[in-house]
Formats: sequence, C-alpha cells, structure tokens
Amino acid sequence: MELSKDRVLQITGKVQHYAWGGFYYLPKLLNIPVKKGETYAEFWLGAHERGSSELKNGSENPVSLKDYVDTFPVQTLGEKAGRTFGHIPFLLKVMDVKDMLSIQVHPTRENAQIAFDAENKLGIDPASPKRNFKDNNHKPELMLALSEFWLLHGFKSPKALQTILRETPELHFLVPIFGSDNYKKLYKHVMELPQVQVDRHLKTLLERIISHFNAGKLSKDKEDYWAARAAMTYSQDGHIDRGIFSIYIFNLLHLQPGQAVYQDAGLPHAYLEGQNVEIMSNSDNVLRGGLTVKHVDVPELMKHVKFECTVPNIITGVASTEGRLVYPTPAPDFELSRLQIMKGKSDKLVSHSIEIFLVFSGSAEVEENNGKSFKRNKGEAWVSFDTAKSEVRAIEDTVIYQASIPGMD
Repeated sequence: MELSKDRVLQITGKVQHYAWGGFYYLPKLLNIPVKKGETYAEFWLGAHERGSSELKNGSENPVSLKDYVDTFPVQTLGEKAGRTFGHIPFLLKVMDVKDMLSIQVHPTRENAQIAFDAENKLGIDPASPKRNFKDNNHKPELMLALSEFWLLHGFKSPKALQTILRETPELHFLVPIFGSDNYKKLYKHVMELPQVQVDRHLKTLLERIISHFNAGKLSKDKEDYWAARAAMTYSQDGHIDRGIFSIYIFNLLHLQPGQAVYQDAGLPHAYLEGQNVEIMSNSDNVLRGGLTVKHVDVPELMKHVKFECTVPNIITGVASTEGRLVYPTPAPDFELSRLQIMKGKSDKLVSHSIEIFLVFSGSAEVEENNGKSFKRNKGEAWVSFDTAKSEVRAIEDTVIYQASIPGMD
C-alpha cells in the first residue's frame, strides 16, 4: 500500500441490514436498488472493524479506509490525533428505525477497559452472544433527527415518574418501591423481577391497551402506544419482555427534524422510530436492558446505569460560519456539523486531522488545493486528511454532514 499524494479522496460506505431497519429510506438516499424483503437499517462511514469505508482509488481493488489510516496514521490523522487516538475515533451513520431498538446503556472508557480485560481473562469468546464488552472503548452518541423521531432517553423526573406509576393501574405496585426518587431501587426491582411476575403484571396491562392500539385509539405521545408495539414485537415463548416497564420509567422524547440529543455513558436510551444522523465513538460496547431477543446481563447492566433524573437537553446547533451549524458535545472523539451551501456558492475548508463528509441532499464539486476535483451527489461521501485544503462548490442547493474530531486546530 502506497501513500497517496491526494489529501482529499472519495469514499464509499457500508450498509447494515439489521432486522429493525426500513425498506426504502436508505436506498433512496444512496441511490441503490431495493432488494425485495431486504431491510436497510444503517449506513456507516468510518473505519469500523465490521464495516470500514473504502477509498475510491481508481483500481479494481478498493483500499479499506481503516487499513489506510492504520498504515499512515500521522499523515492521515495528524500528530495530535495520532498520539491521542491512533485511529479514526468516530463512526458516522444514517439510521432508518422502522422497528424499536433495544434499551441500551454504554460504559465509560475506564469501565470499558476494566470489563474488557476481565472478560478476556475469563476466556470469553469475542464472538459469543454472552460477551458484553467487544472492545475497551466508551460509546457516547449524538443523534440528529432527520424526520420526526421518537426515543426513550434517561429516567423521568421524580414527579413525572410518580404520576405515571399512579395513573397506570397495573404499575401501582411500583409506587412504594420508587418512593420519592429511588431510581436504583425501582430499576433493580423491575430488572430482577422473576419472569413469572413480569408476565403477571404486564399481561393485565397489555390486555387493556393492545385492543386500543389495534383500534387506532393510542397516540405516539403516550407510553401505552409504545408498550403495545413492544409487546407485539419482542414478547416470545409465551413470555413478556420486561423492557416494557422501562417505557413508562424513561423519558419519551419526540424530536423534530434538526433537533439532536447527546447520550453519554450510563444514560439508558432506546430508539423507537424515525430517521437520524448519528455520530458515535468507534465502539461496540452495548449493555442491553430489554426490548430485545439478545443477551441481557442484568448484574453487569446495573454497574453502568446512572440512576438519576435526566432533563432532556435538546440541541439545535450553534451557528459557526455562514451556512454551518455545529452540534457540540462533551465527547472528545467526535463533532458533527451541518453545512448548507446554496447553488453556485462555495465553502473553503481546511482539515484539522481526519474529516468525513456526506452529501445528504443536492450535489457538489470538491476541488483540492492541487487542482484535482471530483463530483459528489446525494448519498455520496469523501474523506479529507490532516492539513488538506479544499473548496466545495454547490452545483445545486446542497446539505452536507461533516464528522470531525474537536480541538484539533
């Protein structure tokens, strides 16, 4: 593998066909044919082990972006990011959530390292479905809604949680367990409740609400709607998924296009429906808390949950330069920006470490400082390496999402 003289290169991404994905949104964005019965859940841009982007270098054998950066870390990442991370620390995604995703919690970087080492010492196969820690990294996430988007996001306030437990007859038994604000006791109770009791409590609830759901009488802004959907999606073998309790315990958020939320370590969350752009640390560490057929390790989960009220912080972006919105977070691994360039206008860019760009709508010509240029249409992407200078000219009104590492300039 040779180091290219070009600092700005076209790349292709990786589509993930998870069962919860939609059928048409990503194919339309990416201008790819729809395969009947195939789901299109996520489009990845980055250097993940399970789906690295590839450099379009004109040869029949595209080069993996991960391999290229691993081979030339200083030249691609720059000295600062090379020392700090040694690899591309972020993964940029577009997600189409048709069916509900599992309730998830992510570890801190420190806890991930400890737990990853411990599982290695126990000899747990990295591919085992019972393996909790796939790597030693944390996994904070920022998601930006592209459509109306529904999700669960952290624990309700004490007042809101007390109210819904009292107003839902089948959940009255949890009122004294929660008390005034005992989040840990409440969550521990529903997660450790014997399955026979889970079935008994939730069966009565579901018998009451599913008939209303089927009759179209439940609205999405009510927890009952999502509890009914979850029961029909995840309950199996005659048992009911205990994650349904969490639908009432966590905040139910309804985001509008352009609104974003950040989800740090310890914050329980679940995507319910809609499309989004997500940027996250390059990790696979997920501890599940229900709404899934996958492994749920309750003792390990409880070690990583932050048992506190979450007041949702809706991020709408900060204007940086003309046409650019930045969505800042505390994460050192990533930063997401939205660039809007009107037809005939251009934007001059200087890369500080590695940056990835995705054309979300419109089309643009990308010209490097050496005069070489290429066109990128909707759904197409490129990478810009450290110190690269380029100019992006909009052929039509164009929206571009940019993934970068903060604090590198």
